[in-house]
Formats: sequence, structure tokens, C-alpha cells
Amino acid sequence: MGDCSAWEDVPRLQVRQFTDRAMREVPSLAQEILDGICREHPKLPLLVDESGELIALVGIRRALEDFVQHLVLAEGRPHHVHLEVFQEFGRGEGLHGRSLDSLQAMYRLGVRLAWRRLAEIGQQVCIPPPAMYELAESGFAFLDGLVDQTVRGYAEAAARQAGERLRLQRKLTQALIAEHGEPADPVHTRSLAEHAARIGWALPERVAVGVLLRPGRECVAPAVGQGVLLDMENEQPLMIVPDPALAGRPELLRRSMKGWSGAIGPAVALTEAAKSLRWAGAAVRLMERGLLPSGRLLHCTEYTEALVLLPPEELIGDLTRRCLAPLADCGPTQGRRLAETLLAWLETRGGAPEVAARLGVHPQTVRYRMRQIRELWGDEVDDPDRRFELELVLRAQRLRGELSEPIR
Repeated sequence: MGDCSAWEDVPRLQVRQFTDRAMREVPSLAQEILDGICREHPKLPLLVDESGELIALVGIRRALEDFVQHLVLAEGRPHHVHLEVFQEFGRGEGLHGRSLDSLQAMYRLGVRLAWRRLAEIGQQVCIPPPAMYELAESGFAFLDGLVDQTVRGYAEAAARQAGERLRLQRKLTQALIAEHGEPADPVHTRSLAEHAARIGWALPERVAVGVLLRPGRECVAPAVGQGVLLDMENEQPLMIVPDPALAGRPELLRRSMKGWSGAIGPAVALTEAAKSLRWAGAAVRLMERGLLPSGRLLHCTEYTEALVLLPPEELIGDLTRRCLAPLADCGPTQGRRLAETLLAWLETRGGAPEVAARLGVHPQTVRYRMRQIRELWGDEVDDPDRRFELELVLRAQRLRGELSEPIR
């Protein structure tokens, strides 16, 4: 609209006649608009204010009055006055789960009905067409202002809802991983059901708990989907995966965790989630020390050997010193070669050719080393219990990178 308004050419008396008639019809027009909206959106909840009036009806009436009154005050160029009732309407609609599209559809319907009535009044008092066209443009600009107010309220409600859901989700997560008494404790199970019901989470039979390593301070939470619970409040975020063996679940996790790393524990009964968490935590600690691969989400069940042998360092360390005492007088290189040969022999239970193929050396070299091993350990290498202990400590050394990987 330009600086010169078409309404400036309309006699003031005529403008007053138009606005007076429009103001008299505001109550019936507001009711007509609300009735039309209710027909189009029958599930729209109609709340009342403290005086018992319908909040939606009050809002529509105020908007119409504001628009018409400013025809006189602004010489035919209405401007939007902030109406808190529309912000509150947006909050209410957001909390009831309606979309912004449905809200805007209601507003468009209201504008059509209002324009039809104002056009009739314009004809009755002979308002020139250019002024009425300008009024239509002003009406849509006025509508934009109301929509802005509603969207603001809607966004506030959405933010509050999201924050509340995250708070309730964290309470559920903490309840799931909490240590408690008997796995089948009915009190604990009932508590979990209550927490889950607040966020609409269906209790699964089994869960797996993941511990995540943030790729950066400002990283965005992984898009794991609604069924997977995330607790991003910890330094190392937690993830609870329902029914992890469900078809498509592993692939969904793989895609959604791109850029993230961490470990996911074994699947356990719902009330034993703390056990899965312990394994995931142990795996993450090994990842941080470089003893397990990083840069992706590891499944603990694929690294059982490392998780069994590496965390109890004191016990394994003491057993290692006792079992490998015969190597104390050997040099580092010789000791490592003998240890690798002994482990290859224990794993294959084969002769020199099989052990040599595993080590990538000549069979005669293996025979020479095995003679040295028998001289150092004697009959102990034939004792089943001693062989088991030797294989344990040597496998642990290989997992730590102290011995070479065999040739497959």
C-alpha cells in the first residue's frame, strides 16, 4: 500500500457510518466465525475464561473490534495491536497437539467470513471499490500479525513440552539403570511403568544400555527415534534401546549414530538394565585407553574376550607375573617370540607346521622355540589348568598390543 490511502478520499461521515455498522455487527460476526471454525474443526476444545465467556469468542471479537476501530484512528489503514489472547490461544493449541497448519486454516476461514460481512456493509454505505480493496489488503496484513502472536505462543508451548518430556525421560532413564534388589521386584516394576506412562513409552521385555562419547561440546543429539531413550545431561550421554534385536533396530542405530562413538551393552531383562550399563561403561573406558576401536558404536557382545580379560587388571597382572616368571631371564625380543609361539601352540594344539603357519615362520624355528619353552616350563605345559592360565594371560597381552596378532 502506498503513502496515499484510498480511504482519504472517502468522506469522514461515510467512514463513520461504515465503522459504526461494522462495530454493531461484531458480536454476531464473531459468533458466526466461531461456529464456522467449529464446523470445520469439530474437535476444537472451547475453554472459558474467569467470567464464563468462551476464550476463542473473546479473542475473535477483540480482533474484529481492533481492526474496525483503527479504520477511523488510522484513516483507513488498520495496524495490528498485540493481543495476548492470541498468544495464549497458540499456547493452548500447541499443548493440545494441533499443528500450525490447522491453526492457520482456522484463521483463513475467519478472514473469509469477516471479509464477506464487511464487503456487504461497504456496499450498504457506498464505500468506493478502491477503498474496499485496500481494506482487504489491510485485513490480510492484520491477520499476519495475529498469526505471529499465535505462532509465538505455539512455539513457547512446544518448547515447554519438549523440556518437560526430556525431564520425564531422564527420570525414566535413571529409574531403569538404578541398582535395586530382586530383579522381579514388583515395586520397582510398577515404578518403571508409571514413569514410562508419563511419556507414552511402551515397556519392552528387554533393553540394552549404551554409553556415548560426544564428538564435540556443541554436538547435536543423535536422531535415534522416539522409541530409544536418550539422557544427554551426562558428560557421557546414556542411551536405552528397547528390544535391541527387533528387526531393523541395529540398522537404525548404525545410521543415526553416524559421527558418534560409544558402546552398547548386552541385551538384558528390563529390570536388569544396570548390568548392561556396567558392560557398556567398561567398554567405553577401554576405548578411551585405545584398547578397543573408537569412532563408532561398539556392541559389547562382539568384544567379549577383551571385556572379560582386560578390565580386571590387578588379577590378570598378578597371574601374568606368576605364569610368565620363566621368561624373566630372557631378553625382551626373545621373551616376546617365545610367548607368541607358546600362545599359538596353545590355541592350535597342533604340530610345528600349524604353529609355524599361524606365526609366519619356518617350522624348524617353531621346533627350536618349543624346545626352549619346555626347558623353561617343564611339565607345566602339559597340565590342563596351567595351560588354561597361560592362554588367559597371553591372550590378555595380545589384546593390549604386547604380542603380535596371528596370521589368519
